[in-house]
Amino acid sequence: MRLLHTMLRVGDMQRSIRFYTEVMGMQLLRTTERPEQQYDLAFLGYGRNPEHAEIELTYNYGVEKYELGTAYGHIAIGVPDVAATCAAVRDKAQALGGAITREPGPVKGGSTVIAFITDPDGYKIELIEQRLSA
Repeated sequence: MRLLHTMLRVGDMQRSIRFYTEVMGMQLLRTTERPEQQYDLAFLGYGRNPEHAEIELTYNYGVEKYELGTAYGHIAIGVPDVAATCAAVRDKAQALGGAITREPGPVKGGSTVIAFITDPDGYKIELIEQRLSA
């Protein structure tokens, strides 16, 4: 078994696609329009390699905002340098309605460096510093 994707409901599909491609560096992999069912989908990720999980953005026609609820936590993304990543995405994220909500720093009592970003719909993204294999 392997994780295929995580679905997020979004209020503005184009804004969310721009956030995940321009701010988070993902690629738009494919889209599906389903006007008869009143929704559109966009799949994004860091490549088409089957080992890479994707994010599925779902826009339900006429719905501009969702309550996130208390069960959702965050998406985690490994990056080689959390501070450099935050510096690179700060202005872009803010321009699209996202924000860095926890500045880079170590986890309490540990040495792992993390930061948190919130996307335009309020979903949390944790950046975790780690060496990435090719």
